[in-house]
Amino acid sequence: MKPSLERLLGGRRTRPGRREFLKKATALFGAAAGTFWADETLDAAVQNVNRNSAPSQLKITDLRVAVVTGAPFTCPIIRIDTNQGIYGLGEVRDGASKTYALMLKSRILGMNPCNIEQIFRRLRQFGGHGRMAGGVVAIEEACWDLAGKVYGVPIYQMLGGKYRDQLRCYCDTPDSPDPKVFGERMKQRKEMGFTWFKMDIGINRFRNVPGAVSGYVQGMPVERGREHTISGIEITHKGAELMAEYIMKVREIVGWDVPIAVDHVGIMGENSIIRLAKAFEKCNLAWLEDVIPWYQTEQLKRITDTVDVPICTGEDIYLMDEFEKLCRNHVVDIIHPDLSTSGGILETKRIGDMAMRYGIPMAMHMAGTPVCAMANAHCAAATQNFLVMENHSVDIPWWDDLVTGVEKPILNKGFIRVPEGPGLGIDLNEEVVKQHLMMGESYFAPTPEWDRERSADQLYS
Repeated sequence: MKPSLERLLGGRRTRPGRREFLKKATALFGAAAGTFWADETLDAAVQNVNRNSAPSQLKITDLRVAVVTGAPFTCPIIRIDTNQGIYGLGEVRDGASKTYALMLKSRILGMNPCNIEQIFRRLRQFGGHGRMAGGVVAIEEACWDLAGKVYGVPIYQMLGGKYRDQLRCYCDTPDSPDPKVFGERMKQRKEMGFTWFKMDIGINRFRNVPGAVSGYVQGMPVERGREHTISGIEITHKGAELMAEYIMKVREIVGWDVPIAVDHVGIMGENSIIRLAKAFEKCNLAWLEDVIPWYQTEQLKRITDTVDVPICTGEDIYLMDEFEKLCRNHVVDIIHPDLSTSGGILETKRIGDMAMRYGIPMAMHMAGTPVCAMANAHCAAATQNFLVMENHSVDIPWWDDLVTGVEKPILNKGFIRVPEGPGLGIDLNEEVVKQHLMMGESYFAPTPEWDRERSADQLYS
C-alpha cells in the first residue's frame, strides 16, 4: 500500500486471528440459536409491512418523468406507479436523457417491482458505460423504493443493515485563477463543516505560460473526443511545478489536516501524468482522479505503480466486471463509482464488497438531486469500505427543498444522515419540483406513447 494511501486511511488495519474469529462466531451463533425462531421474532419481522398493499400482487402500471434543471445539472426524476396506489422514485444520471428510462417502460409493465433482481437482469443489457446506464439504474432505484415502502423498511436494511448513521461528503469549490482567492473559498467550505475537498486544476490554466505546456496550436481547439494518450499535448517540468505551487498555496490557507482530491488535470500523455503526479507528491493529495480513460488499464497501472499519489477512477464504468479488473490487478488505489452509472444500489454495493476483498476503498461520485443522493446514502451506509461521497449542490439554495421526509439541511456540516423512513425515505415536494422543471417539460405527464415499444431483445438465438 502506498504511504500516501495508508495515511489517508488512518494507518494499516490488522485482521482478527482465525482463532479469535471462531471464538466470537461460536458465542454469537450459540446465543442466537435459541431465540431466532421465537414467536416474538417472527411477529416483529412483519409488524411494519404496509397492510394496505399485497406485495405478491404488486404490479407496475406506469412510468413517468419530471426533468429538473439547475440542480446544478439536468436530472430526469422518474416515478413508477403500481396497481396498489404506491409509487417509487428513481433518477437518471445527471446530464443524461429521460429517453434512457422511457424506452424501457414497456419492458417492465405488469412486473412486480419487488422482484428487483429479475427486473435488473432483464434490463441491464440496455445500459452502458457513462450516461447510457441512466435508465436501467433509475428503474432499479424506484423498485427499491417501492419494495421498502411495501415492507416498511429503509433500503439499507434490505441490503443487510448499515455500518454508519451518516455519510462523509466532499464538495467542489468555485474556481479562481488566483490560488489565494480559491484557498479562501475552500476555507469557507471548511468553516461550514466540510472535512474533505476536491479541486479542479487543469493545464489549460497554464497553456499560455511560456515553457509550461507543449502541443497546443494557437487558435485551434483540441479535437473533440481525442483521448489523453493520443492528444500530443504534454506538460513540462515547469508546468507541473506551477500546478503544484498553486495547490501548495491553497494548502497554506486551508491547512494540512483535511484531504484534498484533484480532478480535471487535462488531456495529456502518460509520461506527462507521471511528471505531474510526482510534482503533486508534496501536496499530500487524497487522490488524483480520472487521469486517463479507465479502460487504458496497462497505462493506468504504470501510472499508479510509479507515483506516490493515490490514483482514483470509476465514475463512467457500468457493472462490476470492469471494476474487478481494476481491483484484481491493482490498477488504481481507490475506486470511484457513480451509482447512476455503475448499475444501481445493489450492484454498487456488490462493487464495494468486491473491492474490499482486494483492500481497495470506495469513494462515490454523485451530482444529482436528493433522490439520487438518498439512493447513494443507503448504498454507502451498507457498504463497509465506503470512504466519502461527492455533493455538487452546496451552492444550490433550493436543492434541499426538492424533497420532504428527511432531516434538514440534508447536507449538514459536511455529512448526510442516512434516512430511516421506508424505501428511499423521502417524497417529492411537488411545488418546488415544478418550479425547477426544464423548459417545455411537465410534472409526471402520462407517457402512453412508450407503452408498446417492442423488439426482440434476447442476446442469443
